[in-house]
Amino acid sequence: MNMTALTGKVAFVTGGSRGIGLATAKVLLDQGAHVAITGTKDATVTKALETLQPMGPHVLGLVADVRRYEDVDAAMTRVATEFGGLDILVNNAGVGVFKPVAEMTVEEWHTVMDTNLTGVFYCCRAALPHLRARGGGWIINISSLASRNAFVNAAAYCASKSALNAFSEALMQEVRYEGIRVAYVLPGSVNTSFGSGFNTEKPGALMPEDVAQVVADLVAHPSRSLPSRVEIRPAQPPRKS
Repeated sequence: MNMTALTGKVAFVTGGSRGIGLATAKVLLDQGAHVAITGTKDATVTKALETLQPMGPHVLGLVADVRRYEDVDAAMTRVATEFGGLDILVNNAGVGVFKPVAEMTVEEWHTVMDTNLTGVFYCCRAALPHLRARGGGWIINISSLASRNAFVNAAAYCASKSALNAFSEALMQEVRYEGIRVAYVLPGSVNTSFGSGFNTEKPGALMPEDVAQVVADLVAHPSRSLPSRVEIRPAQPPRKS
C-alpha cells in the first residue's frame, strides 16, 4: 500500500494503547494519517505514545473511558479541533469477563455491555457530526467470531459482540448515502493479554498486526463498494486431537 495513502486523514482509535488498537494506530500512522488513541489509564496511554511518537508527529493520546459519553464527546471534539476534522473511527475498546452466568456480578455484566456495545454507540454518535462535516469517512467496529460461535463462560462477551454486529449492520444502512462507510471485523483468537479469568496462551492465534492490516485494507478500499463485514481467523490453528 502507498505509504502516504492516508495523508491528511484523521483517525480516532479507541483502546489504542495496546493490542489490536495499538497495532492499528501504527499501521494508520505508517500510511500517513493523523492518529488519536484513547485508553483508560494515563500510564498505558503514555507508554503507547512512546512507541508511536517516533513514527511521526501527528499522534495524540487521550485518557477517556468509552463508557462515559462526556469523555468520548470531549475527546472527539479535541481531536477534530487539533487535527482539523475526523475521517476514520475505529471502535476497538473492549473487555471480556469469562465466567459462568451464575458467578458473574451485575457490575461485571454492565462493564462488558457498557464497553463493548454502549461505548461503540457513544463513539459513533459523537463522531457522526465530524464525519458528516468531512463529507464522509469510515467507521470500523472490532467485533469477534465469538459473536457467531458462543462458548461456555462467555455469555456476556458473546452477547455484547452479537449485538455489536446488529448495531453495525443497521448503522451501515443509515449512513451509507452520506459517504460514511461502516464495517465490522470479526477476528478469531488473537494473541493479546485480553480478558479476565480467561487463558491468554493462544498457540497458533492471530497477531494484533493481522487485524490491523484488515482495518488498513478497508480504509483503502475503493469508494464504489463496501466490504461491510470481514471475518479473519488463523490460517492454521492447532489441530483438534
